[in-house]
Amino acid sequence: MILYVNGDSHAAGAEAANTFAFAEDDPNYRHLGRRPHPDNLAVSWGQQLANQLGAELVCDAESGSSNRRIVRTTLEFIRQRRGYFRDTLIIIGWSTWERSEILDDDGQYWQIGASGLDYLPTHLHDRYRNFIGTINWRRSMNKAYAEVITMHNWLKSRGISHLFFNCNSHFRNIDDRTANWGACYLDPYNPDRTMDRILRKHKFETVNPNSWHFGKDAHCFWADYVLHYLNSNNLLPK
Repeated sequence: MILYVNGDSHAAGAEAANTFAFAEDDPNYRHLGRRPHPDNLAVSWGQQLANQLGAELVCDAESGSSNRRIVRTTLEFIRQRRGYFRDTLIIIGWSTWERSEILDDDGQYWQIGASGLDYLPTHLHDRYRNFIGTINWRRSMNKAYAEVITMHNWLKSRGISHLFFNCNSHFRNIDDRTANWGACYLDPYNPDRTMDRILRKHKFETVNPNSWHFGKDAHCFWADYVLHYLNSNNLLPK
Protein backbone atom coordinates (compact mmCIF):
# COMPACT_ATOMS: atom_id res chain seq x y z
CA MET A 1 0.00 0.00 0.00
CA ILE A 2 1.15 3.54 -0.77
CA LEU A 3 0.29 6.39 1.59
CA TYR A 4 0.60 9.65 -0.33
CA VAL A 5 0.76 12.74 1.89
CA ASN A 6 0.76 16.35 0.76
CA GLY A 7 0.47 19.67 2.54
CA ASP A 8 2.61 22.37 4.08
CA SER A 9 4.92 22.37 7.12
CA HIS A 10 2.40 20.46 9.23
CA ALA A 11 2.69 17.47 6.90
CA ALA A 12 6.43 18.01 6.38
CA GLY A 13 6.97 17.64 10.14
CA ALA A 14 8.79 20.97 10.34
CA GLU A 15 10.64 21.36 13.67
CA ALA A 16 9.25 18.07 14.99
CA ALA A 17 12.70 16.63 15.72
CA ASN A 18 15.01 19.60 15.09
CA THR A 19 14.75 23.29 14.26
CA PHE A 20 14.91 22.85 10.48
CA ALA A 21 11.93 23.40 8.20
CA PHE A 22 13.69 22.57 4.92
CA ALA A 23 16.35 19.96 4.33
CA GLU A 24 18.52 22.61 2.67
CA ASP A 25 18.70 24.53 5.96
CA ASP A 26 21.01 21.76 7.22
CA PRO A 27 24.43 21.68 5.47
CA ASN A 28 24.32 17.87 5.58
CA TYR A 29 21.15 17.77 3.47
CA ARG A 30 21.51 20.81 1.25
CA HIS A 31 21.24 18.60 -1.84
CA LEU A 32 17.62 17.77 -0.91
CA GLY A 33 16.49 21.37 -1.40
CA ARG A 34 13.13 22.32 0.10
CA ARG A 35 12.07 18.77 0.90
CA PRO A 36 11.30 17.95 4.55
CA HIS A 37 14.35 17.43 6.72
CA PRO A 38 14.80 13.62 7.00
CA ASP A 39 14.89 13.71 10.82
CA ASN A 40 11.60 15.60 10.94
CA LEU A 41 9.97 13.48 8.27
CA ALA A 42 10.88 10.33 10.20
CA VAL A 43 8.71 11.41 13.15
CA SER A 44 5.99 13.17 11.15
CA TRP A 45 2.40 12.03 11.43
CA GLY A 46 2.56 10.81 7.83
CA GLN A 47 5.49 8.48 8.50
CA GLN A 48 4.02 7.28 11.78
CA LEU A 49 0.69 6.57 10.07
CA ALA A 50 2.47 4.76 7.23
CA ASN A 51 4.28 2.61 9.82
CA GLN A 52 0.97 1.65 11.44
CA LEU A 53 -0.57 0.80 8.06
CA GLY A 54 2.48 -1.11 6.85
CA ALA A 55 2.52 1.30 3.92
CA GLU A 56 5.17 3.04 1.86
CA LEU A 57 5.11 6.79 2.49
CA VAL A 58 5.34 9.15 -0.47
CA CYS A 59 5.46 12.67 0.96
CA ASP A 60 5.22 15.71 -1.32
CA ALA A 61 4.66 18.17 1.54
CA GLU A 62 6.72 21.34 1.62
CA SER A 63 6.93 23.99 4.32
CA GLY A 64 5.29 27.23 3.21
CA SER A 65 3.38 25.43 0.47
CA SER A 66 0.36 26.98 -1.15
CA ASN A 67 -2.73 24.97 -1.98
CA ARG A 68 -1.98 25.56 -5.66
CA ARG A 69 1.27 23.70 -5.21
CA ILE A 70 -0.46 20.92 -3.28
CA VAL A 71 -2.96 20.41 -6.12
CA ARG A 72 -0.27 20.61 -8.81
CA THR A 73 2.11 18.11 -7.21
CA THR A 74 -0.72 15.74 -6.25
CA LEU A 75 -1.84 15.64 -9.88
CA GLU A 76 1.75 15.00 -10.94
CA PHE A 77 1.88 12.01 -8.57
CA ILE A 78 -1.42 10.70 -9.94
CA ARG A 79 -0.17 10.95 -13.53
CA GLN A 80 2.94 8.99 -12.57
CA ARG A 81 0.75 6.18 -11.19
CA ARG A 82 -0.74 5.71 -14.69
CA GLY A 83 -4.20 4.82 -13.51
CA TYR A 84 -3.31 2.29 -10.80
CA PHE A 85 -4.72 3.44 -7.46
CA ARG A 86 -6.21 0.34 -5.88
CA ASP A 87 -3.47 0.28 -3.23
CA THR A 88 -3.17 4.06 -2.79
CA LEU A 89 -4.49 6.37 -0.06
CA ILE A 90 -4.12 10.13 -0.51
CA ILE A 91 -4.19 12.39 2.55
CA ILE A 92 -3.96 16.16 2.21
CA GLY A 93 -3.69 18.72 4.99
CA TRP A 94 -4.68 22.00 3.32
CA SER A 95 -2.63 25.14 3.81
CA THR A 96 -3.80 28.70 4.48
CA TRP A 97 -6.05 30.13 1.80
CA GLU A 98 -4.10 33.25 0.90
CA ARG A 99 -0.91 31.50 -0.19
CA SER A 100 -0.15 31.19 -3.87
CA GLU A 101 2.76 30.43 -6.18
CA ILE A 102 4.61 32.18 -8.98
CA LEU A 103 6.00 30.42 -12.04
CA ASP A 104 9.10 32.20 -13.38
CA ASP A 105 10.42 32.20 -16.93
CA ASP A 106 12.79 29.34 -16.13
CA GLY A 107 9.94 27.03 -15.19
CA GLN A 108 10.55 27.21 -11.44
CA TYR A 109 7.73 27.66 -8.98
CA TRP A 110 8.05 29.98 -5.97
CA GLN A 111 5.71 29.86 -2.99
CA ILE A 112 4.36 33.19 -1.73
CA GLY A 113 2.08 34.26 1.09
CA ALA A 114 0.93 37.24 3.09
CA SER A 115 2.99 36.29 6.14
CA GLY A 116 6.35 36.83 4.44
CA LEU A 117 8.91 34.93 2.36
CA ASP A 118 12.02 32.86 2.87
CA TYR A 119 13.43 33.99 -0.47
CA LEU A 120 12.19 35.32 -3.79
CA PRO A 121 14.37 36.38 -6.75
CA THR A 122 14.60 40.13 -7.25
CA HIS A 123 12.96 40.01 -10.68
CA LEU A 124 9.77 38.61 -9.06
CA HIS A 125 9.45 41.27 -6.36
CA ASP A 126 7.03 43.42 -8.39
CA ARG A 127 4.74 40.43 -8.91
CA TYR A 128 4.86 39.71 -5.20
CA ARG A 129 4.04 43.32 -4.31
CA ASN A 130 1.07 43.18 -6.68
CA PHE A 131 -0.04 39.96 -5.00
CA ILE A 132 0.12 41.58 -1.56
CA GLY A 133 -1.61 44.74 -2.77
CA THR A 134 -4.58 42.89 -4.23
CA ILE A 135 -5.02 40.04 -1.77
CA ASN A 136 -8.51 39.54 -0.39
CA TRP A 137 -9.05 36.89 2.28
CA ARG A 138 -12.66 36.04 1.46
CA ARG A 139 -11.96 35.85 -2.27
CA SER A 140 -8.94 33.65 -1.58
CA MET A 141 -11.04 31.41 0.66
CA ASN A 142 -13.77 31.00 -1.96
CA LYS A 143 -11.22 30.25 -4.67
CA ALA A 144 -9.50 27.67 -2.47
CA TYR A 145 -12.87 26.11 -1.67
CA ALA A 146 -13.66 25.68 -5.36
CA GLU A 147 -10.24 24.14 -6.00
CA VAL A 148 -10.62 21.68 -3.11
CA ILE A 149 -14.10 20.65 -4.30
CA THR A 150 -12.73 20.06 -7.81
CA MET A 151 -9.93 17.92 -6.42
CA HIS A 152 -12.33 15.90 -4.25
CA ASN A 153 -14.76 15.28 -7.11
CA TRP A 154 -11.93 14.32 -9.45
CA LEU A 155 -10.51 11.78 -6.98
CA LYS A 156 -13.98 10.45 -6.15
CA SER A 157 -14.88 9.96 -9.83
CA ARG A 158 -11.80 7.75 -10.21
CA GLY A 159 -12.40 5.78 -7.05
CA ILE A 160 -9.21 7.03 -5.40
CA SER A 161 -9.30 6.74 -1.60
CA HIS A 162 -8.59 10.10 0.02
CA LEU A 163 -8.97 12.18 3.16
CA PHE A 164 -8.72 15.96 3.49
CA PHE A 165 -8.38 18.06 6.63
CA ASN A 166 -7.61 21.69 7.46
CA CYS A 167 -4.36 22.53 9.24
CA ASN A 168 -5.11 26.09 10.44
CA SER A 169 -7.58 27.74 8.08
CA HIS A 170 -11.18 26.58 7.79
CA PHE A 171 -14.29 27.18 5.70
CA ARG A 172 -16.54 28.52 8.43
CA ASN A 173 -17.52 31.54 6.33
CA ILE A 174 -18.56 29.54 3.28
CA ASP A 175 -22.30 29.98 2.75
CA ASP A 176 -22.89 27.29 0.10
CA ARG A 177 -22.27 23.99 1.88
CA THR A 178 -23.89 21.68 -0.66
CA ALA A 179 -20.64 19.93 -1.58
CA ASN A 180 -20.93 16.16 -1.20
CA TRP A 181 -17.85 15.41 0.88
CA GLY A 182 -19.09 12.21 2.46
CA ALA A 183 -16.50 11.25 5.07
CA CYS A 184 -13.60 12.41 2.87
CA TYR A 185 -13.18 15.80 4.59
CA LEU A 186 -12.74 16.17 8.33
CA ASP A 187 -15.33 18.84 9.27
CA PRO A 188 -14.24 21.48 6.71
CA TYR A 189 -16.57 24.17 8.12
CA ASN A 190 -15.76 23.73 11.81
CA PRO A 191 -12.96 25.98 13.16
CA ASP A 192 -12.57 23.68 16.16
CA ARG A 193 -11.73 20.70 13.98
CA THR A 194 -8.56 21.90 12.31
CA MET A 195 -5.38 19.98 13.09
CA ASP A 196 -4.06 22.90 15.11
CA ARG A 197 -7.21 23.27 17.24
CA ILE A 198 -7.54 19.56 17.91
CA LEU A 199 -3.92 19.25 19.03
CA ARG A 200 -4.22 22.27 21.31
CA LYS A 201 -7.47 20.90 22.74
CA HIS A 202 -5.56 17.75 23.72
CA LYS A 203 -2.94 19.88 25.52
CA PHE A 204 -0.16 19.71 22.95
CA GLU A 205 1.97 22.83 22.70
CA THR A 206 4.03 24.09 19.80
CA VAL A 207 7.79 23.51 19.90
CA ASN A 208 8.24 27.09 21.09
CA PRO A 209 5.92 30.07 21.70
CA ASN A 210 6.86 31.68 18.37
CA SER A 211 6.17 28.58 16.28
CA TRP A 212 3.05 27.08 14.73
CA HIS A 213 4.68 23.65 14.62
CA PHE A 214 4.29 20.67 16.95
CA GLY A 215 6.70 18.04 18.19
CA LYS A 216 6.97 14.28 17.80
CA ASP A 217 4.37 13.42 20.46
CA ALA A 218 1.75 15.61 18.78
CA HIS A 219 2.51 14.01 15.41
CA CYS A 220 2.11 10.58 17.01
CA PHE A 221 -1.28 11.63 18.39
CA TRP A 222 -2.38 12.97 15.01
CA ALA A 223 -1.36 9.74 13.27
CA ASP A 224 -3.52 7.80 15.75
CA TYR A 225 -6.36 10.30 15.34
CA VAL A 226 -6.32 10.01 11.56
CA LEU A 227 -6.06 6.22 11.66
CA HIS A 228 -9.10 6.00 13.93
CA TYR A 229 -11.01 8.30 11.55
CA LEU A 230 -10.00 6.22 8.52
CA ASN A 231 -11.08 2.98 10.16
CA SER A 232 -14.32 4.43 11.55
CA ASN A 233 -15.34 5.77 8.15
CA ASN A 234 -14.13 2.85 6.03
CA LEU A 235 -11.77 5.04 4.02
CA LEU A 236 -8.83 2.67 3.69
CA PRO A 237 -8.30 1.17 0.21
CA LYS A 238 -10.01 -2.18 -0.20
